[in-house]
Amino acid sequence: MRTDSTTGTPVRPGSGTPAPAAGGHLQAGLKNRHLSMIAIGGVIGAGLFVGSGAGIAAAGPGILLSYALAGTLVVLVMRMLGEMAAADPQSGSFSAYADRALGRWAGFTIGWLYWFFWVVVLAVEATAGAKILHNWLPAVPQWGFALLVMAILTSTNLFSVASYGEFEFWFAGIKVVAIAAFLVIGVLAVFGLLPGTHAVGTSNLTGHGGFLPHGVGAVFTGMLTVVFAFMGSEIVTLAAGESEDPERAVSKATNSVIWRIGIFYLGSIALVVTLLPWNSASVKISPYVAVLQHVGIPGAAPVMDLIVLTAVLSCLNSGMYTASRMAFSLGQRGDAPKAFAKVTARGVPRTAILSSVVFGFVAVFFNYTSPNTVFQFLLNSSGAVALFVWLVICFSQLRMRKILERESPERLTVRMWLYPYLTWAAIGLITFVVAYMFTDHDGRIQMILSLVAAAVVLVAARIVGSRRRAVEAAEASEETTTA
Repeated sequence: MRTDSTTGTPVRPGSGTPAPAAGGHLQAGLKNRHLSMIAIGGVIGAGLFVGSGAGIAAAGPGILLSYALAGTLVVLVMRMLGEMAAADPQSGSFSAYADRALGRWAGFTIGWLYWFFWVVVLAVEATAGAKILHNWLPAVPQWGFALLVMAILTSTNLFSVASYGEFEFWFAGIKVVAIAAFLVIGVLAVFGLLPGTHAVGTSNLTGHGGFLPHGVGAVFTGMLTVVFAFMGSEIVTLAAGESEDPERAVSKATNSVIWRIGIFYLGSIALVVTLLPWNSASVKISPYVAVLQHVGIPGAAPVMDLIVLTAVLSCLNSGMYTASRMAFSLGQRGDAPKAFAKVTARGVPRTAILSSVVFGFVAVFFNYTSPNTVFQFLLNSSGAVALFVWLVICFSQLRMRKILERESPERLTVRMWLYPYLTWAAIGLITFVVAYMFTDHDGRIQMILSLVAAAVVLVAARIVGSRRRAVEAAEASEETTTA
């Protein structure tokens, strides 16, 4: 293993990031079954079950094209990320690769923006879970449930990475079983094979204003509502660094992302718009409940509440893990306090976890006290981070491919298709989505505030970089004087 030219510390092949020092590294506590479920469950969030109604209302049956475009983009980005992660699995994933390929400023900026995104998500998911639990037990205040679920999952993440993996295995398993059951029920209903149903044909797809009732532009408007639902697919590349066989795990997750998106998203949404009119009020509120009630499944609403709660807890669990591992990686690279890079005897980055959770608790507090001001600002200023992350992954892969081919071509076990043409195609599509967000009122607010957040972090990156170079120059001068 070669050494870093400035620090003399070991460096992994194909990477410019120093390898973790002895005694300060994460442990390989995730099993293959954990990684498989993290990969599968990563694309199934609460937004699929409840948020998809807004997309259907915006685009009608044409929402299928919105999901297809967004899904294609995610498949391409995951392939690029898989290429880099299989060659060099790291807890910082794309932030570490940006560090190497584009410069320290890029790794710093995208790493902190990604951390910010997930700690805001902690507040969103904790509140969503608390609402469901409060509806079941109204005697307990909603903030009490938010505190409870945050405390339980924080304890889980602090105990060991294996406990995180075990919780996520079962959370993801429930989500997968739920979607699979919905798909089976939906297909039977489409063909009239369930009692009380009849074959529906394509009447709901072509009627009620046609397949594109609001025109072609609505496809892109719908894409804005669904593109962020795919955020989380990349978690498996962060978790791979704590698995027994990271290269195999990343390769498997990358190769399976096509059918995961195709079945879970396109398949289930296709059933919704085929079985029910897209403009019905029930579809806009809760499309999956509407379908189950339509085909006569008893207790559809409470069952779906349980499934949504599972999805929320899964996202909360993964959010804590993801934010803490990104903070850990930033600490290792000197872009965050050194305490973030310290681990317990179980290989858990305790300070990184607690720091992330504290910010999450603060965001939860603002969600209750200032939902329309402070919390709305946090939400909007992190809204476009997914697009920034994907752009950075694309540009990093363009550079990292050349670095890997030059330094360690044998580690290119996963390769981007039609490189570099599909990479540039993905960059073009992401750029188009960014530009289109400025034509939508809500999207424009999110993009502007997200750009402000990115600018603030970029300035911080420059300041930290200048101080780091000054310290390195002083140390080099001291060493020269001593010699």
